[in-house]
Amino acid sequence: MTPDERARRCAQILWERDLASRALGIELESVAAGRACCRLLVAEQHANGHGICHGGLVFTLADTAFAFACNGYNRATVAQHNTISFIAPARLGDTLVAEAAEQSLRGRSGVYDVRVAREDDDETIALMRGCSRVVDGHFFEEEGH
Repeated sequence: MTPDERARRCAQILWERDLASRALGIELESVAAGRACCRLLVAEQHANGHGICHGGLVFTLADTAFAFACNGYNRATVAQHNTISFIAPARLGDTLVAEAAEQSLRGRSGVYDVRVAREDDDETIALMRGCSRVVDGHFFEEEGH
């Protein structure tokens, strides 16, 4: 099994279990080893009191992409800590795309950068750095392991 095939298999299992992301309308676009892309159409239920996309939803979108990027090695992995900077507002009707990319993976710790951008004009909405930690468990049994 190639690294990208392993990542896609892990993502399939993780996506089936990720009720929160699916309920919010997040879509999983693509997964590869150390990378993932998710999207969200900003709908009325995503708006805050200012009439723009709630920052918590932008964070959730980024965190979802981060989760799929760091869980592609068939080792259960969770967020150790994340930081996010909001750059521009997202508005109703915007489609947001979150792209996560692995920056470092050593032992049980990883570092991932996530960029959330508006699909129409590629304007950056937020930048997140996620740090991951491998915990016990695998998504599936692999031959030879």
